[in-house]
Amino acid sequence: MKWAFNPAVMRRLLNFWPPFLFPGIKVAALSSDYRYCRVELKWRPWTRNINNTQFGGTMFAMTDPIYPLMLMGALGKEYLVWDKQADIDFITPGKGRLTAEFWLSDDTVNAIKQATEAGDKHFPQFIVHIKDSQNNIVAEVNRTVYVRKKAKYRAV
Repeated sequence: MKWAFNPAVMRRLLNFWPPFLFPGIKVAALSSDYRYCRVELKWRPWTRNINNTQFGGTMFAMTDPIYPLMLMGALGKEYLVWDKQADIDFITPGKGRLTAEFWLSDDTVNAIKQATEAGDKHFPQFIVHIKDSQNNIVAEVNRTVYVRKKAKYRAV
């Protein structure tokens, strides 16, 4: 059995979640198999910093829960998935609407399943590029996720 929320419901819930709603972060797309997601950050006066560019904390936040949620959807209820660590490299000032895309390949999902099959913890890393409307990379986020089978599904 897959995760409890269907992707369309999850996308809507995320778009009304206060940490996304108020700064103008929107989940624009979430595939039916949880393997692709596109997140957008609107250009709003309250998300700008003193230099009139997108606030770095908001850019970081737009990537925050996405890979754990995608992995929960792709792996199913047998797994614990948490954000573990992240860092951001600001490459150039972000102006206007920004976009981040997230992908989970079959190879990645299968590698995670294999690494956690015996109940071991696994820490996959994902690189996310935040881009402006001209498709220029404005920031690179490296996210590490904690994945482990729940105790009741682990091999004894």
